[in-house]
Amino acid sequence: MPLGVWLQLANEHRWRASPSRWGLVATITAAAGFNSLAAQVCESVYRRELKSPPETPPPLFIIGHWRSGTTLLHELFMHDQRFCCPNYYQCLSPSHFLLTERLLTPAISWIVPAKRPMDDMAVSLDKPQEDEFALMNLGAASPYRRMAFPATSNPHPEALDLTTLPPAEIDRWRRTLRQFLGMLAVADPRRPVLKSPPHTARVGVLAEMFPEARFLHIVRDPFAVFGSTMRLWRSLDEGQGLQVDRGERLEEYVFESFEQMYAAFERDRAVLAPGRLHEIRYEELVADPVGQIEKAYAGLDLGGFEAVRGPLAREAESMKQYRASTYRNDPRIVAEITRRWRPFLDRYGYSVP
Repeated sequence: MPLGVWLQLANEHRWRASPSRWGLVATITAAAGFNSLAAQVCESVYRRELKSPPETPPPLFIIGHWRSGTTLLHELFMHDQRFCCPNYYQCLSPSHFLLTERLLTPAISWIVPAKRPMDDMAVSLDKPQEDEFALMNLGAASPYRRMAFPATSNPHPEALDLTTLPPAEIDRWRRTLRQFLGMLAVADPRRPVLKSPPHTARVGVLAEMFPEARFLHIVRDPFAVFGSTMRLWRSLDEGQGLQVDRGERLEEYVFESFEQMYAAFERDRAVLAPGRLHEIRYEELVADPVGQIEKAYAGLDLGGFEAVRGPLAREAESMKQYRASTYRNDPRIVAEITRRWRPFLDRYGYSVP
């Protein structure tokens, strides 16, 4: 993120980093200074292109709660050459990737882990990434800001449902998304496929911004999702947090985030005309990737599926080697999920273990 965004975030938490993370604070501060300088140069070099970026077809948004299979869907859609997506480098350097991506990607690729800390999926700088990281790094409101300061952040979800923000913050969020998509269009004018779990709570705002956009929503057994999401946040807090957090508030945060996300989604899905939303179950996607993606193409009127049938079939074959993590069902957690997430269980037909 640029220096101004970083200083604002650090000042909000009074620079209360754990001593063991002071080196990381120094590294981030130096990188933020570089980001600000590179952003100014990038804006100068690409001023004409950024003033009138290419028009692209309306986005396809992949939505769903964390650990529900959104990353898998994102990578499957990248087999269609008509689509593009933001990658790791672009989302982590959103203010200057037009200028620096080709130069810096080879230079820093060695610091990227081979696999994600929360599962067994491969990582590289050119793989699809959540645009939420780009929005956060550009200074927009985001629940991901808690990653830096997990111990002193608000224990309740922030900036998940955008309607909870002041109008000025919502306007800034809209401008930031359009800014990032404009830069992405300059780099690649194909139809963007954007994947971000927080967007599940923002369908109303996104549908207003992009009246012809499509939404592909994936759901997964919430009893598996809960344990996997806990592991996700713990791994992010440990690997990226600037504070050592014991995670005493994490369980409630996961419960509240899910509830807020799906309350907003159920509210907003009513604004979507037929053919703009297609829903898929993770369990069915894993069992039949080609068939489920074909149904999504038909349901969203995306066309051109036959061109990707072969690549998807080969990817489906390689997926057979992947083994998802399993989680022991704690009776207390099962009871809480059953009580608090009952509307989700009923709508999508998941049973209590």
